[in-house]
Amino acid sequence: MSKGMIHHIELYVSELSRSVAFWDILLTELGYSRFQTWKYGQSWKIENSYLVIVQAEEKYLDIPYHRCRVGLNHLAFHAQSREQVDVITEKLRENHVTILYEDKHPFAGGTGHYAVYFEDPDRMKVEIVAPAI
Repeated sequence: MSKGMIHHIELYVSELSRSVAFWDILLTELGYSRFQTWKYGQSWKIENSYLVIVQAEEKYLDIPYHRCRVGLNHLAFHAQSREQVDVITEKLRENHVTILYEDKHPFAGGTGHYAVYFEDPDRMKVEIVAPAI
């Protein structure tokens, strides 16, 4: 057991198939493997932690997610290297995912912070961060 580490994160999404396609590419590149699959959800695991996406019920789809409201602002993941950040950035572009803060990429977080920022299909902000040199 990894004391104090995140056990799992569960995200509710507006369109499960679209989100599974998006997260599968990203999480696989980061070293996660598919963990559980069921009619209304999918999870990926790495070591002792996992990420779950679940189809939100239709009655809850009327108010879309926005990171500036009360609640979660974004998810940030460690990359193995700057090169991995670059590979992920290119995969995102190939899949027509908009890179946030493009004018400052890959240093949008500051000169010593090499990362890519983007949004998932429901506009959840995601960050992939290279180790500091």
